[in-house]
Amino acid sequence: MSRTGRPTLAVVGATGAVGAVMLQILSQRADIWGEIRLLASPRSAGRKLTVRGEEVEVAALTEEALDGVDVAMFDVPDEVAAQWAPIAAARGAVVVDNSGAFRMDPEVPLVVPEVNPHMVRMRPRGIVSNPNCTTLTMIVALGALHAEFGLRELVVSSYQAVSGAGRAGIETLRAQLSLVAGTDLGTAPGDVRRAVGELTGPFPEPVALNVVPWAGSLREDGWSSEEMKVRDETRKILGLAALPVAVTCVRVPVLTTHSLTVH
Repeated sequence: MSRTGRPTLAVVGATGAVGAVMLQILSQRADIWGEIRLLASPRSAGRKLTVRGEEVEVAALTEEALDGVDVAMFDVPDEVAAQWAPIAAARGAVVVDNSGAFRMDPEVPLVVPEVNPHMVRMRPRGIVSNPNCTTLTMIVALGALHAEFGLRELVVSSYQAVSGAGRAGIETLRAQLSLVAGTDLGTAPGDVRRAVGELTGPFPEPVALNVVPWAGSLREDGWSSEEMKVRDETRKILGLAALPVAVTCVRVPVLTTHSLTVH
């Protein structure tokens, strides 16, 4: 707790794409925090970022940097969260993790405040997880419908922005657009693929002038990791372990904002 009597917040991964959005939200919403610490990898230490209208220097993520933190928000890759979230919790912080590292851990609640807020108190590991952005897009409406009528099956198609793949996804689309802009590319089969070459970044195919019916990595029975997330996270949040779910995830050439059709 800070000297103001307000909780101390650590934003872990403050220099990343999600961290940047988190700082915007913290600057726009009601200010309930005392000290806000910005933590990132050692190579980012020393940078200055603006939050709540003030410049704050980024510190390296270390065990000592987590001392005295009441709430730690993790906006980092899965492997970083898997290593550091338990350390933060062991040092007394309530960890809110935005990665996929703990979503399906039976000892970590998967919480959406509008749907299952009571679960936030049941955190034996000191960690609270939130769903991936695709699930989160639909789950508030879905939770309300389930509470009223009872959900029996779910069919979902997602149309996911490149930002879902992080900063690399955004940079890849911008680079590809610079190659195709002002040309006749996109009118003949395979011409964009040939022009882009190996510049596909985190995607299996070009996303400029294209839609890619695949998002994530290969999982069991031919499903993609994004599709499995929607299925498994929806079941966990709603407490419907056997809910029949059919999902198709498509990557589309927009920078931000996912869209879904839900039946």
